[in-house]
Amino acid sequence: MDPLRTILVDDEPRGINSLQKLLELNCPDVAIIATCSSAEEGSEKINALNPDLLFLDIAMPVKSGLQLLQELDDFSFEVILVTAHNKFMVEAFHFSAVDYLLKPVDEDLLVDAVRRARKRITEKTGNKNIEAFLHNILQKHSPQSMRLCITSLKGFQVVEISDILYAEAAGSYTNFYFKDRSAICTSKSIHDYEDLLNDSGFVRIHKSYLVNLLHVKEYLRGEGGTVILSDNKELEVSRRKKDSFIDKMKSFYKY
Repeated sequence: MDPLRTILVDDEPRGINSLQKLLELNCPDVAIIATCSSAEEGSEKINALNPDLLFLDIAMPVKSGLQLLQELDDFSFEVILVTAHNKFMVEAFHFSAVDYLLKPVDEDLLVDAVRRARKRITEKTGNKNIEAFLHNILQKHSPQSMRLCITSLKGFQVVEISDILYAEAAGSYTNFYFKDRSAICTSKSIHDYEDLLNDSGFVRIHKSYLVNLLHVKEYLRGEGGTVILSDNKELEVSRRKKDSFIDKMKSFYKY
């Protein structure tokens, strides 16, 4: 197995030293080819050394890690971002399927992040997740304008959240349906996506359905009721989910 040629970028020497030591002890397949104390130096080393993997601190003076990424022309490498906790930033990470580590770095999470990075490198499914992340961080006040990385049998696909009509449970899998009538099957459960999309205008209306409120055209009363989506698809609302659905509709549409 070829080593992952890796660059570390962090303006704090203690952060560099700590991460370097953790990698040496826990990730023998990582070969550190450069350490950088600024985004400017990091950009130079990336262009000169063409790494497989980049560990990048987000909060740095003068130029942040995000600015470094935004200035790059393309991403021929995987990125693991290092950050302090930030609720919005973490949401953007999750939507984009980008790996991140909170300081102080946990060694088990580090090992998992490196393993996922190698898998994406091997399967050549990376790059678009970073592009999705950079898009999402600009959408702080508009979750429906974010992009979501959906893990599929091919790797993952990046979609516009506003294009999703609904998701349907299929055992431990989930099928996503879109306004252009296309569909994606993902190996994650509908419960995972219910948690992830909870603050982005999605609501569980039935054990089998998670709908995008942006596409709810009509609600028909009944024991639970029925929603009609923008493509005229009708979905049942369970009696148990009815009240939470109506409350979410009132909050989403401010009526």
